[in-house]
Amino acid sequence: MKRISILGSTGSIGTQALDVIDRNRDKLSVAALSCSRSLELLAEQTVKFRPAAVSIEDESGAKAYRDIMKSRSDYMPEIFVGGEGLKTIASMEDADMILNSLMGMRGLEPTMAAVEAGKDIAFANKETLVAGGSIVMEAVRRKGVRLLPVDSEHSAIFQSLQGNEGNPIRRIILTASGGPFRGYSREQLEKVTLEQALKHPNWSMGSKITIDSATMMNKGLEIIEAMWLFDVPVERIQAVVHPQSVLHSAVEYEDGSVVGQMGNPDMRVPIAYAFSYPDRLNLTNEDGGVASLDLFSFDGGLTFSPVDTDVFRTVEFACEAARRGGSMPAALNGANEVLVDGFLKGRIRFTDIQDTLERVMDRYEPVYDLSLETILEEDSKARRYTEKIMEHGII
Repeated sequence: MKRISILGSTGSIGTQALDVIDRNRDKLSVAALSCSRSLELLAEQTVKFRPAAVSIEDESGAKAYRDIMKSRSDYMPEIFVGGEGLKTIASMEDADMILNSLMGMRGLEPTMAAVEAGKDIAFANKETLVAGGSIVMEAVRRKGVRLLPVDSEHSAIFQSLQGNEGNPIRRIILTASGGPFRGYSREQLEKVTLEQALKHPNWSMGSKITIDSATMMNKGLEIIEAMWLFDVPVERIQAVVHPQSVLHSAVEYEDGSVVGQMGNPDMRVPIAYAFSYPDRLNLTNEDGGVASLDLFSFDGGLTFSPVDTDVFRTVEFACEAARRGGSMPAALNGANEVLVDGFLKGRIRFTDIQDTLERVMDRYEPVYDLSLETILEEDSKARRYTEKIMEHGII
């Protein structure tokens, strides 16, 4: 029985992970859960899966959660609070694996705590590797733990590498749906609304990652993540627009062979593979399970095209940040998080996101002697600068 702590259990990845666990109760159980504000849902999850501990964002949330639990059940897990609470459940002795599905940079410190505690990590927090890839991967190697990707693209790459250990990689083909604005011109992007940006054509995801997909920054961040996970230079990672989201990514080897992973767009597949690697779980055994791929259902075939980097410049921003190295990716990521939040709150336009990212990159000087503290400091510096730009309307 593998015991799993889920950081971000009430989000899209967390709820799907719990569905995987629920379908495989003979193999998987829940050690701990965390959430920020969805306390009613956290209480439902607690009653169903009976974790030993939970972590909640603040003391007021913890009090409200206790009250909800007292009205529903005689069971009460141990309750931790805030950033320290996340680090506690990420490193707790009762957990065999951590699923980090937190959004943004707040996943970095719990990840480091889990690695230092010797925990394997099912990894769905790309921002952590974008900002702190050098220190995270060094710690992973030093502690001998496994960092198993949950992003569908990186899971596909990981699966395509199995059985090919030691064979040099010629190219990683990182697929992208193209988001809701595939084929748009710059002029059309100027008129995009929040409602339009939140309608992803294929995947069900949280609001931040959905906006990142719409700007294609998500693909840029995934290129940096792949660089760290698979030790491949950014020049050998090619982003390809594949609207059907059937080929989730592929690896090309030196003999010209291309090995890829295909399936319906369902995040439970990469989640389950990270939980059970090297085995595979049965996800099609009940109503609501993962549907089998019907290759005859694509009347127009499976299509592939290059990213339009003239319109979606964020992919090139990410590649440039990776080439400049040091704290540059952390600054890019921090600025992007501030800008996406600003767009979600109606403070800026959709195209202001990439325009401001370009300005931040032009003015930011990266630091190259990195530690956890330095990365957090540089992230904060980039956020403050980006916030000033939004406050004064100089975009």
